[in-house]
Amino acid sequence: MRPLRPFAFLFLSSPLKYTMFRAGTARQLRALSGLAASAPRSSQSSSKLCTLSQVTRPLAVGKPMTLAMARYATQPSAMDKINKEVESKLGEQKLKADPDTVSTTSSTHPVFGEVGMAEDPHKDADMMAGVKNDLKTIKDTFSLEGVPHQAYTLGMAGVLPYLGTSLSTVYCAWEINHAHNTGSGFLMSEQTAEAALHVLEPLQVGYGAVIISFLGAIHWGLEFAGYGGYQGYKRYAIGVWTPAVAWPTILLPVEYALITQFVAFNFLYYSDSRACKRGWTPSWYAVYRFVLTFIVGASIVISLIGRGQIADRINKLPGPADRVRALREAQGQQRDEEEAAKRAKVVKDEEDDEE
Repeated sequence: MRPLRPFAFLFLSSPLKYTMFRAGTARQLRALSGLAASAPRSSQSSSKLCTLSQVTRPLAVGKPMTLAMARYATQPSAMDKINKEVESKLGEQKLKADPDTVSTTSSTHPVFGEVGMAEDPHKDADMMAGVKNDLKTIKDTFSLEGVPHQAYTLGMAGVLPYLGTSLSTVYCAWEINHAHNTGSGFLMSEQTAEAALHVLEPLQVGYGAVIISFLGAIHWGLEFAGYGGYQGYKRYAIGVWTPAVAWPTILLPVEYALITQFVAFNFLYYSDSRACKRGWTPSWYAVYRFVLTFIVGASIVISLIGRGQIADRINKLPGPADRVRALREAQGQQRDEEEAAKRAKVVKDEEDDEE
């Protein structure tokens, strides 16, 4: 059923339903509203009649935006006043022709300039700007301007033996390949190059273990000096695990030893960078360690590449584990020989006694 309209109930329930059309005064309308309010009505009609009595609210509460716009529209603005004297002077002036600045794009505002500014025709876009910026970043990184001169000199001198053994490994590998392909070496024979390579292997692995242990010991010195506060076992642990990882690599085959040291160098650089971020080391130490780790890591990669080229052409140099195994086998063989000699002597003594 369609709901009753607000005024339909008034016409049906009030005895004065027809006087509404004849009465025009406000007093009769108020009397009519009072009679309608006192008459009984249903719940449905009462829900509709509640819309007749609305609470009067100020315009600022009901429609704040409308009131604000009305105030703005009624207030005079200084921009609306026209200065007729200035306008007349401007009207008397003639526009100057400027074909140099008028073009198909003169109505658009340039992003990196102003309207009316002539561009330099000789200025070309620098296509290498991004590459130059990257090269500048690399140069600033490797310049190590904040590193003390003594630390810079000794640090670079410390990685030279590692780099030297790496380059020597590559050269020996090239000599072996050259001798294998041509029948003779360039500066040394194939046997000499292989012997030199077997000498370089333990030198590089042993020197790498020394460097890793030394880098870990630096944190012990910083803890003794109390640089950045006393951190206790957190900083001492860096100097403990580094030799524990470095020195067992001398018992591994060369390839596995170099790979293990490569991982150790990178993880140690990560630990040093975090320590520098926490203030445990000087501010320049992270960049300093990055450069040294970069050189050492590149040397290890070069050595692995060089050895990979001649992996099937050289004899494997017995490592410490192989030598220990050979020593045990020799001891076992010697023990068996001694046992056989003792038995033979016992048998001979028994034969002599019988005679």
